Amino acid sequence: MNLVKYEPRSIWDPFTDIWDLRSEMDRVLDTFFSHPGKPVVSGIWQPAVDIYEEKDHYTVKAELPGVKPGDIKVSLTNNTLTLRGERKAEHEEKHKGYHRFERAYGEFCRSFQLPSEVNADKIKARHKDGVLEVEIPKSEKAKAKEISIKVE
Repeated sequence: MNLVKYEPRSIWDPFTDIWDLRSEMDRVLDTFFSHPGKPVVSGIWQPAVDIYEEKDHYTVKAELPGVKPGDIKVSLTNNTLTLRGERKAEHEEKHKGYHRFERAYGEFCRSFQLPSEVNADKIKARHKDGVLEVEIPKSEKAKAKEISIKVE
């Protein structure tokens, strides 16, 4: 004897479809805007950046291949670190027949809100092998203080 399992039909909920559509659009837009090195708008690109915290400072590393150190500006305003610059296009030769053009050129600007106060006077920036490294010392107020526990 074959028994057919009965499953009640679910009721269509338009809000579920709208939520699914919104989630899919968010995913598409996040993917489009979050790929480092890809042009977002003609003349604008975003370098990949790593930010990490150590006991007494923050470090920001940005991949900037093909960008000369003189074409990079690093600034700090109201605890917001900004990396700005430009990767200039190579001289275009008219007789070359391009089959694919993927390298992005133009201006870039990345800003990051730092989570605590920093010592702006002691920020150091280095550029080596296409990587910009910015070391941002924490202020004395922002450094963790050890508190001794009194045993009674």
